[in-house]
Amino acid sequence: MGPLRGETPRPVLIYGGLGLIPFVGPPLIAAFRPDLAGLASAVLAFYGALILSFLGGARWALAATAARPDPWLISLSMAPTVAGLGLMSLPAELRAEQLLTLALALAVQGAWDVMGEGLPDWYGRLRLSLTIGAVAGLVLGAVFVHG
Repeated sequence: MGPLRGETPRPVLIYGGLGLIPFVGPPLIAAFRPDLAGLASAVLAFYGALILSFLGGARWALAATAARPDPWLISLSMAPTVAGLGLMSLPAELRAEQLLTLALALAVQGAWDVMGEGLPDWYGRLRLSLTIGAVAGLVLGAVFVHG
């Protein structure tokens, strides 16, 4: 079974798993060091927005490399980057709301990736597990912002 069928390529699996550390680390830091909760939640928000933009870019690349690129998919794949930028423009006083909205945006992107066409079989399974981890980290981060 090759990587285009059902087996996730090892480097993708490793880096995907490592990519969850910045989603899990800040809430743990905030839980054990409440004095660092503000910094930890800011790092979490920035990372969440970066990953959201990265995932949109991945979908953009997929759409752009089609034999006849679909203008609708090209446009839709820009939404995560624009959403991330807009959310990062919110003031620090709205950090919990920012983190929860990033969690929602990543969940929507994850659903699109899980149900997407033209992707390798393993991609949806990988995105499901990574999305669950990312969303959990963002929600926990929002909880620890307000203690």
